[in-house]
Parts: sequence; structure tokens; C-alpha cells
Amino acid sequence: MTRPRILVVGAGFAGVECVRRLERRLAPDEADLTLVTPFSYQLYLPLLPQVASGVLTPQSIALSLRRSEKYRTRIIPGGAIGVDLRSKVCVVRTITDEIVNQPYDYIVLAPGSVTRTFDIPGLTDHAFGMKTLAEAAYIRDHVISQLDLADASHDPAERASRLQFVVVGGGYAGTETAACLQRLTHAAVKRYPRLDPGLIKWHLIDIAPKLMPELGEKLGRSAQEVLRRRGIEVSLGVSIAKAGPEEVTFTDGRVVPTRTLIWTAGVVASPLIATLGAETVRGRLAVNADMCLPGHDGVFALGDAAAVPDEAKGDGAVCPPTAQHALRQGRQVADNVIATLRNQPLRPYHHKDLGLVVDLGGTDAVSKPLGLELHGLPAQAVARGYHFAALRTNVAKARVATNWLLNAVAGDDFVRTGFQARKPAKLHDFEYTNAYLTPEQVRAHVEEAGRAVR
Repeated sequence: MTRPRILVVGAGFAGVECVRRLERRLAPDEADLTLVTPFSYQLYLPLLPQVASGVLTPQSIALSLRRSEKYRTRIIPGGAIGVDLRSKVCVVRTITDEIVNQPYDYIVLAPGSVTRTFDIPGLTDHAFGMKTLAEAAYIRDHVISQLDLADASHDPAERASRLQFVVVGGGYAGTETAACLQRLTHAAVKRYPRLDPGLIKWHLIDIAPKLMPELGEKLGRSAQEVLRRRGIEVSLGVSIAKAGPEEVTFTDGRVVPTRTLIWTAGVVASPLIATLGAETVRGRLAVNADMCLPGHDGVFALGDAAAVPDEAKGDGAVCPPTAQHALRQGRQVADNVIATLRNQPLRPYHHKDLGLVVDLGGTDAVSKPLGLELHGLPAQAVARGYHFAALRTNVAKARVATNWLLNAVAGDDFVRTGFQARKPAKLHDFEYTNAYLTPEQVRAHVEEAGRAVR
């Protein structure tokens, strides 16, 4: 008899945690494991702003999936662009641009999320995102290049526009990005004697009435005070009306001359979910508490791409798209896949949120571990302690800790790595959201491949 084929889509927190648990708890002859991912590393997403600001190197938060010889999962380098649930086939575009069919008996869908955008004129053509390792590294190059270009410019208007920066999104990603990059420019401008430090202006805007409302009134206000003390202009109840190559128009009518627009206004489930033709909740796949897709045997979904019921909260709540939930859902899904293989009962996912941490750089942070509100150095210790503990490998922990120590002692070098020498790249160039098939295209491709085999 052939072994059951288990296919995991996505190498984020949820997917990798699921794969590693399956490897530990399944005997080699119980099942064949396959992982589909565009990159053979797990990205520790919460620390991306620190890569963008140069506190951490990109390699330190990209945890290789091929480092150890003890893992037996086959890794397919490519992106899943469609799933045919009836035929139990996942359509994959490989890194050689070949489209192949990957059959499965059990599939775990953890494709994560992409940056949420709106129909705002010029947004996808002129904004940067903060969702991938390449984007973080590119933004660092871009920000430092704006200082170089401003220093070289003889036009006061151009110089002023290059030294203004706009971040959209008052959640964790946007707040940490603005805070970390402002520290970078504040330190770097001291090495540019021809530039007036007063020309550097950072704007953080959000359509919501509060900054990071999940933290509560007190901590949200504390974070806002830290940002304003650093000179970051925080505008709430405001968004972008249109974006251009040299200016951004806010919805309150203000026009800000800038060459840097960073968009972090939320995420949506991977476009892969739309190819299934299944029920969704605000774009996320509707699943049961055991993370099974109703009406489809052997299909599990979790993480940012799935609306997993939050049984700890009740009242129809779904789990937020955070690393904390994704990690634990990955373990639970692995256990449920094993239970299915062994004809055992499945268990629902249940986890009470442990709290939130926001690293604002330096000694500034706000944290809410187990409901305890902290700010300043104690909050920073909690935030970095949490991230250090959450990193999956000892190698990653050593790299991150070394980077933190080196940055604290020696500061930054403000080095550009050369990304700006190529064609400028913006948000739509990094996340490949136009690569996915429609449900009809998936079905047609699978049927055509079936006829070719016959």
C-alpha cells in the first residue's frame, strides 16, 4: 500500500510548526510529507521593522528549513496558485516558472496573508509594503538613498520632499516601522553635515481613531507620546486620497511632498483561498474549531488564511492573524492530521491570548503580558524576551541577540546594499498577487493534465 500524502502549503509560523510536529510524531512509513513554499526559510515577521532599520541583518530572521539533516519533508520551491478540492490536487508554479500538479490525500492550507490594499489612485504603483524580507531590505536601502540624494540635490524643494516619510497604518507593523526607521534617519543625518535635521519629518497616519486599540487606552496613548516626542507626526482618522511619485494627498486635504510612502494598513488572506471556491469570512477560509474545512475530508486550514473560531473568547469571535495563534494552531492541526490518519477523534483549537508586545526601538516599548501594562525599559525587556523565546532555532537566537548587542554598543553603519541600482520596485512587485488562478482555471488545468496522462 502507498503511504498517505500530506501536503502543507506555506512556510510561515503555522505551516512550519505543523510540519515539524508531523515529522516528530509520525513514523517515516506512516506518511509522505511535502511542503510548498516560495522560499526555503521561515520568516520571523514581527522583527521585519528592525531589519528595515538595520538593527538586525536579514539572515538573522530568515530561519533556514534546510539547515538540519534530520528533517525528512520534501520541499517544493514554488508558490501554490490554485487548489482543486474535488480532484485533491494543488497547482504549483515552481521557481522555474513551470506549472505542475501536486496530488495529495491530506492538505494543510497555511499560505498566510498579503498586504491589504484599497482602490486608491497610485497606491500600488508608488507605495512600499512591509510584509516580506525583500521589502524590508529594500526599504532600508531606499530610506538611506533619500538622505544621499537629498545631500546631493541643489533644489531645496526636492531636498525637502526626499526628507519627508509617510507610513500608513497605526497597527503594530506601522507603528514599529515608523518608530524604528525614524531612529535610523535621526542617527544617520548626523553624518550628513549639509543636511538640516529639522527637514526630516515622519508622518504616521491611520483611519482609526486610536493607535493600536488592542493595547488599551493607556498604553496606546503612551506609545503615541513616545512617537510625538521623537518628532513623528501622528494623524488619526486620516488616510490616503491619492499617491504620486513625488507627493501624497491625505483625505483631510493635506498634500505632503514625499518620495517615500510605506503602506502597512492591514492584511488579507492569501489569494490562494479564493481559488478553492469555498465559504469565506472576510476573505479568510471558514473552518470548524478543529480547523477542518466543512464538507471536505482531509482539508485543514489555519493561520492568517483561515477564520478559526476563537473558543477562548466565544460569541462567534475568530482568532486574530497573529504569530501567537499561528504557532499554536500549527501544532494542533498536526495533531488533528495524525488523529485523522489513526482514526482518532479531533480536538478543537483553544488558546487564551497571552498579551501583546510593541518594540519602538532603543529603550522604548509598550507591552501587555497577561494583562499587565508596561512601558519603557521593562516593556522593552518583555518584548525582546518574547521574540527571543519565540525564535525557533538556537542559531537564530544567537544571531538576533548578537545583532541587538552590537547595535546597542556600536550603532548603525548606514550602508546601502545596492538595491536602488535596479528598476525601482514597489508594493505590487514583491507579493506576486497577480500569479493566482481562478477556480475555473484551476479546474480546467487539472482536467487537461488528467486527459494528457490518459
